[in-house]
Amino acid sequence: MNTPASPAAASPHVMPTYGRLPIALSHGQGCRVWDTEGKEYLDALGGIAVNTLGHNHPDLVAALQHQVTQLIHTSNYYHIPLQEALAAKLVELSGMTNAFFCSTGLEANEAALKLARKFGHDKGIERPEVVVFDKAFHGRSIATLSATGNPKVQAGFGPLVEGFIRVPLNNMQALKTATQGNTNVVAVFVEAIQGEGGVNPLHMDYLRDLRALCDQHDWLLMIDEVQCGMGRTGKWFAHQWAGIVPDVMPLAKGLGSGVPVGAVVAGPRAAHIFAVGNHGSTFGGNPLAMRAGVETIRVMERDGLLTKAATVGEHLKTGLTAALSAELASGSVKEIRGLGLMLGIELAKPCGALTQKCADHGLLISVTADSVVRLVPSLILTTREADEIVAILCPLIRVFLAP
Repeated sequence: MNTPASPAAASPHVMPTYGRLPIALSHGQGCRVWDTEGKEYLDALGGIAVNTLGHNHPDLVAALQHQVTQLIHTSNYYHIPLQEALAAKLVELSGMTNAFFCSTGLEANEAALKLARKFGHDKGIERPEVVVFDKAFHGRSIATLSATGNPKVQAGFGPLVEGFIRVPLNNMQALKTATQGNTNVVAVFVEAIQGEGGVNPLHMDYLRDLRALCDQHDWLLMIDEVQCGMGRTGKWFAHQWAGIVPDVMPLAKGLGSGVPVGAVVAGPRAAHIFAVGNHGSTFGGNPLAMRAGVETIRVMERDGLLTKAATVGEHLKTGLTAALSAELASGSVKEIRGLGLMLGIELAKPCGALTQKCADHGLLISVTADSVVRLVPSLILTTREADEIVAILCPLIRVFLAP
């Protein structure tokens, strides 16, 4: 076996697109990982909301090992029974009707945008427009980057794709004003909880109003559940807290517990927009990825991980709030927000340095939107591990905020 390179050494052959910590992870078990130097970490990042079942889950490992001996990849020229099985399960859980499979959240969001445009063209609209939101993040392709609401990640990649109307989050009057009299609008595209934008949840009343507005105008309601879906908030999909069903729902991240899986689930208004030849994905829906998705959902249902995400997430949020009560009162911690095991702690100043400080103390986190500590651990997290997150993280936040 080759000896891993020193984690502090930047590879001369890999494009420098990530600001990496000087850590190379070797293996994991449950919610813990170890680096190549033998240091142990509690993983509160979960591969950025990906590792639903944690690391080295025995059922997932066995299922993937078995699938590798059968088929890894064939082609969408042929029927794939596991694809049908996963599609049927997602339809059952969502109350929608059809699914398309790809490999990433970016691809799922790109497919959603294509659906919106063809929906408009099929109605005779030559230049369809989609409503998107401040601080949104939908991906880094040219189209999804254009839908994203972050000038920093857009810089250097113009001209951006046209056809987007950007409005502030949770402000229905602003949306109505921005679209009034515009017959080119075909869809509203929104994250139920913004992830990269700072863990910003949509208000439940706002979601219900969005559903009603889209029904009124015959627009598609497209809810990006890439980061907040798959049980992370305590329901299968975060929009379900509002009691609504979207027309289009992109998924990825936690769907395969680490194996790349993306999906677009569609309801009756959008399910038959695509015809043969309109869209595709070479790797989308391959047997290995589909086995990962089927097994992930099976274990989630068997082990009650939605309830666990809700209860452990509430325990974690309560612990963070109590430990940072003085900072919340002073305003140096502005807010602790989110649902289930998708939580953000917004500080009053940029706090990117906390990622390294936490790693030094054996905790993996991320900082997003410059000043928000993001916690998106695996859904198998225990209350004891949640208490450990609080015990490590909160003292480091207090030291960081000290004058």
